[in-house]
Amino acid sequence: MKKNQVWMAALAAVLVAVPLLWGGNNYVMSLFVAGLVVSGIAVAWALLGNLGGMVSFGHAAFFGVGAYASALLTMKAGLPVLVAMPIAGLVSMFSAVLMMPALRLSGPYFALAILAYAHIFKIIVTEWKDFTGGAGGVSSIPVLPTIFGLDLSVRVGQYTVVVLLVLAFVAVYAAIRRSHYGTALRAMHDSEDATRVVGVNSTGLKSMMLLVSAFMTGVMGAFNAHTINFLEPDYAFSGSWSVLPIVAAIFGGYRTVWGPALGAIAIYLVDQLLFKNWLPTGHHIVLGVLLGAMILFAPDGLLPALRRKHKADNKGGAHAAA
Repeated sequence: MKKNQVWMAALAAVLVAVPLLWGGNNYVMSLFVAGLVVSGIAVAWALLGNLGGMVSFGHAAFFGVGAYASALLTMKAGLPVLVAMPIAGLVSMFSAVLMMPALRLSGPYFALAILAYAHIFKIIVTEWKDFTGGAGGVSSIPVLPTIFGLDLSVRVGQYTVVVLLVLAFVAVYAAIRRSHYGTALRAMHDSEDATRVVGVNSTGLKSMMLLVSAFMTGVMGAFNAHTINFLEPDYAFSGSWSVLPIVAAIFGGYRTVWGPALGAIAIYLVDQLLFKNWLPTGHHIVLGVLLGAMILFAPDGLLPALRRKHKADNKGGAHAAA
C-alpha cells in the first residue's frame, strides 16, 4: 500500500473514531465541530493565498455574508436549510464580485482593501435593521434537518456535515492545484508579467480563486449559523474568522493540500483545551508566540516539517542498516 493510501486510511479512521469515542459528550463534539469550521475556512484561505497568491485579512466578510444569507433565506423565504446553504455560498461569491476592483492591488494593499470590505459589509448588516435585525441580530435560526434517519441538528450530525464539507473543499483545492489552472497560478508566483506574455489571463485566474474561496467560506458561515442558531454582526463579521484561518493555514503549511485543514483542527483544539485553561484572558498571545516560532523555525508549516523529518529518519535508518 502506498504511503498516501496509508495516510488517508489513518485519517479516515480518526474521523470515524471521533464520534464513536466522544459522541455522547456534547462539549468535546462542539469543539471538533467548531475546529472543523475553522478548518474549512483555512482551506478556502489557502486556496486564495497559495494558488491565487493573494493574502486576505477579510475572509470574515464572506463568512458573515454567508451566515446572514442562509439565516434570512430560511427565516424569511422559507427555504430548506440544505438548499439555503449553497445559495448562501453564491451570495458570498456575489460579495466577492463587488471586491473585484481590489484585484488591481497586490501584497498588503490587497489585504487591507479586503479588510475594509469586511467592515463595510458589517456596517450594512448593522444598519439594515428592518431586514437583518441590526445590532440585535437574529435568533431562532432553523437547525439542520433530519436526513435518512440521521438528525443533523445534534452534535454528531453536525460533525458529519462539516467533515463532508471540509473533505469536499480539500478535494476541490487538490483538483485545482493539479489542473492546468494550478500550473498557471504557480507560474504567476514567479513572474506574473511573464505569464501574461505567454497568454495567461492572470486577472481571470485570480478572480476565479477569489470567487471559489468566497463560496467555500460562505458555506461555512451558513453551516455555522444553523448550528449556533443565533447571529449578530459583531460575531458573524468578527476578525477571528479572518485571523484564526490564517494562523491555522500557516501553522499546518498553507502550500500543502492537507496542511491548512489539519493545522486548523490542531490549533483550535490545543487553544481551547490547553492555552485557554492556562491563560483564560490571554490565550491568544500563546497562539501568536507559536505562530512566530513556526515562521522562524519551520516557515513551510508543520506538515512539511514532519515530512522532512520522516524522510531524514528513513535515510538515517537505511544508512545504519547498510
